[in-house]
Amino acid sequence: MINSKSNFQKLPAIATNLIDNNPIYQEHLNKKEMVEVINRTFDPSSVPDVNDIPEEELTKRVKSILSLHLVSGMLNDFTPEQMQLFDEAVKRG
Repeated sequence: MINSKSNFQKLPAIATNLIDNNPIYQEHLNKKEMVEVINRTFDPSSVPDVNDIPEEELTKRVKSILSLHLVSGMLNDFTPEQMQLFDEAVKRG
């Protein structure tokens, strides 16, 4: 049986699966909010060829977006001193 769902329709399942199988995502990300972010990011008007993206590549892109949100959320928890140390470390490379 061929699955006729478009990749756009699969996005919520991909995001949910990635979050459900990663304890760090579960702890730091709101699944409902992240599914909404993914849907907005891959909106057909913004990414008209989303159905041309292989599912494996789509999963990789969704994982990258989740990771970006995870890291940015963690930075919000830094004290000013920690943020300064982080900024200095980034500048040093």
